[in-house]
Amino acid sequence: MRVNKKYSCLPAEEKGIHIINIRAIEDIGYDQHESTLLNSLSKNPDADCKYGLYFRDGKRKVDYILVYHYKKSSAGKTLARRAQQNDASVRSTKQDQPLPGKGVQLEMGDSEPHMDYHEDDKRFRREEYEGNLVEAGLELERDEDTKIHGIGFVKIHAPWNVLCREAEFLKLKMPTKKMYQINQTHGLLKKINSVIQKITEPIQPKVAEHKPQTVKRLSYPFSREKQHLFDLSDKDSFFDSKTRSTIVYEILKRTTCTKAKYSMGITSLLANGVYSAAYPLHDGDYEGENVEPNDRKLLCEEWASYGVFYKYQPIDLVRKYFGEKIGLYFAWLGVYTQMLIPASVVGIIVFLYGCATVDENIPSMEMCDQRNNITMCPLCDKTCSYWKMSSACATARASHLFDNPATVFFSVFMALWAATFMEHWKRKQMRLNYRWDLTGFEEEEDHPRAEYEAKVLEKSLRKEHKHKETDKEKLTWKDRFPAYLTNFVGIIFMVGLTFAIVFGVIIYRISTAAALAISSTPSGRSSVRVTVTATAVIINLVVIIILDEVYGCIARWLTQIEVPKTDKNFEERLIFKAFLLKFVNAYTPIFYVAFFKGRFVGRPGDYVYIFHSFRMEECAPGGCLMELCIQLSIIMLGKQLIQNNLFEIGIPKMKKFIRYLKLKRRRSLDHEEHMKKKQRYEVDYNLEPFAGLTPEYMEMIIQFGFVTLFVASFPLAPLFALLNNIIEIRLDAKKFVTELRRPVAVRAKDIGIWYNILRGIGKLAVIINAFVISFTSDFIPRLVYLYMYSENGTMHGFVNHTLSSFNVSDFQAGTAPNDPMDLGYEVQICRYKDYREPPWSENKYDISKDFWAVLAARLAFVIVFQNLVMFMSEFVDWIIPDIPKDISQQIHKEKVLMVEVFMREEQGKLQMLETWKDKDKRKGENCNNHSPRLSRSCSGSLSSCHSYPLDV
Repeated sequence: MRVNKKYSCLPAEEKGIHIINIRAIEDIGYDQHESTLLNSLSKNPDADCKYGLYFRDGKRKVDYILVYHYKKSSAGKTLARRAQQNDASVRSTKQDQPLPGKGVQLEMGDSEPHMDYHEDDKRFRREEYEGNLVEAGLELERDEDTKIHGIGFVKIHAPWNVLCREAEFLKLKMPTKKMYQINQTHGLLKKINSVIQKITEPIQPKVAEHKPQTVKRLSYPFSREKQHLFDLSDKDSFFDSKTRSTIVYEILKRTTCTKAKYSMGITSLLANGVYSAAYPLHDGDYEGENVEPNDRKLLCEEWASYGVFYKYQPIDLVRKYFGEKIGLYFAWLGVYTQMLIPASVVGIIVFLYGCATVDENIPSMEMCDQRNNITMCPLCDKTCSYWKMSSACATARASHLFDNPATVFFSVFMALWAATFMEHWKRKQMRLNYRWDLTGFEEEEDHPRAEYEAKVLEKSLRKEHKHKETDKEKLTWKDRFPAYLTNFVGIIFMVGLTFAIVFGVIIYRISTAAALAISSTPSGRSSVRVTVTATAVIINLVVIIILDEVYGCIARWLTQIEVPKTDKNFEERLIFKAFLLKFVNAYTPIFYVAFFKGRFVGRPGDYVYIFHSFRMEECAPGGCLMELCIQLSIIMLGKQLIQNNLFEIGIPKMKKFIRYLKLKRRRSLDHEEHMKKKQRYEVDYNLEPFAGLTPEYMEMIIQFGFVTLFVASFPLAPLFALLNNIIEIRLDAKKFVTELRRPVAVRAKDIGIWYNILRGIGKLAVIINAFVISFTSDFIPRLVYLYMYSENGTMHGFVNHTLSSFNVSDFQAGTAPNDPMDLGYEVQICRYKDYREPPWSENKYDISKDFWAVLAARLAFVIVFQNLVMFMSEFVDWIIPDIPKDISQQIHKEKVLMVEVFMREEQGKLQMLETWKDKDKRKGENCNNHSPRLSRSCSGSLSSCHSYPLDV
């Protein structure tokens, strides 16, 4: 067992002590002059430290928390004497008191109980790492006397000089003393804006940051040499809590621990279990009596509450508390939700138009007219019998609600809506960049991840073992080739698994339809199609929800084995894999119904079979669009209700309840511990750790696909998305404010790879909607019939035109219905939906000319629709500038003002230098006109003038 030599300075009479007071700074090699590592001895926290928000002195604010596990030995329960130190200022003020878990355990021969080597090694690493943090200028304070047994906390404070140094390194833009007027609108626009502000005043959050500002402080990257430019009257509030925690986190990532033979930052230490958690503190409590006002409480009242669902989000306050990256997510979600309002209104109008014209739709009226007496061919072999087309009347009428001329207009509208939404977001993003002083921000390369460093170490050790020269190693494509191959094979397998499950559901639909057709009850036989469709969609929904969770874990594992270098690379690769797998999982069943169902069924007498026994499915007489609508609506609503809302509410609540039960069981062991008020860092430790924004973005991107990709079949999709997002915003807000530990603020100027994914979905939506309108709906066949085959220029006779005839004597042996007299009469000719020659033709059952005419029209529509809508989208993209004109003017104005500030500063320096030169010259002349004694005095005075420091 290793023994730390730093502890060898203990007196001989103290060797019986097994617990070392951590306040003895010299014993563990910490530099007392840089900072002080204090130990918390008071069991009842002082109100001055605001229950963990400040150090014990009540002056130094806690900027970050490190958490670690430790094991108490039996010696920790005995009385411990103070360690003898030379510096009495850092000694414990309490003598001969029990210090449960207040120190570091040492192995002192056989008298010490056996200690786990791994725990000892972690302790030594913590000692070195915390010593390096002290050398970096941070101030630390340890607390092991907490209500959570076996958990220790290290509180970190960044003093002013460290904050200034790191702010300069990070090039943080800070507000200067210089203020300028923001350009205001004039004339008619000013009156319109004032009216809008009065109208929207009730829906504005009661937050100071959200009020319109007429002046703005000029911002400039912080520099210690130019501190006179900044307003430093209140140094405690100059760097807010978000900025302070960001600075400390940068130091934590940069500071290394080399006891493991290679560099280990905080990410590596967390990955190896040296520390169990690291997080900044929340500003305070958000509920309860006598709670001091803080940003967290304000966010809970004005943002994270379902009672304010109708109000705008206080985005500036969200950014101030959580940072730019999270602020941009909620800003994007807010813009997306606002843009769904006009889409929902137009979708409702299209749906109401379908409802209003359903009784005037001639094709559905012909299908419902029992006088037509159209006998349809059986839907399956043997067990299914002939059926009347009028029995599908309800399906035909319902199809018209979503399959009408207004649907084409809505598809074009939604394609332009997607382009407008992207442009509107880019402009909003630029406004936020200007407001948040991110206009000149460029992301720098992040620190390597812990896994990457470990992999590089492993590679370098292999080279050292082979006695080769080792330069600075890095992972090449050869090192990652096995991972790339695993990724490729894994993704192909997962996509194949999705297709296999969809195929299995198809088999279920076919077999269930055949089984229900044998039903003895007429009601069972009449509801076969509805029953099969509903149950199959529910099965699809359950499978999609389960596979979503599985694919998320698999995508993370595939990304981990690639060992990306930085967190940004890891996040982008993870997003790509997760989106690909979840996209295929969510949309494959819908793609099947939209483009494949009913396309490869064959014809009566020559059907296509699966496994020589199951006949392929057919679409309903009204087409597959109604079934596509049912599939899309159930999957979309089910995912939003179950996965996005119930899971997000239920799982955190369940985890919180489990943690509560564990803590309750621990508290029952020690009543005194239970009676103590929890410190802020103890409360935050019991919250869920922040897992990133990828799950939040992913569910919204998948929803965006539902809204745009198949909107031609379901015009109400934007409405349901809008209702979901109104709840989603407050749900996510409540989760961030009350359920999660405070995440480290990350600077970002855009939403990253998600914007490219959104643009890709928008382009794909144009193509898919073109194919849905032309191939899935009956819009094109109706146009072709109206302008080419209709005798009177109306849709009368359209249904009969789309049906082909079949002579029942041509059935293959063993496929004819078992009960041919089920309808009460003998059937000679039955009808089926297709464009084929009649049985009395020379080329009976061959594809007719009408089929090719309709196919040509469909392909022509796809080409025209796609190019026209793409052109219109690009036109919208071109005509709307990415940067608003007023913002570009303000940015230019800031540059001009900054140049003026520096020019005045230079002029001031020159004037002062000229003033000093004039004074020196006059004094020199005066010295020449006086006695030598006085001259020597003037000379001394002159030299002192030259040595006087010039402070501008």
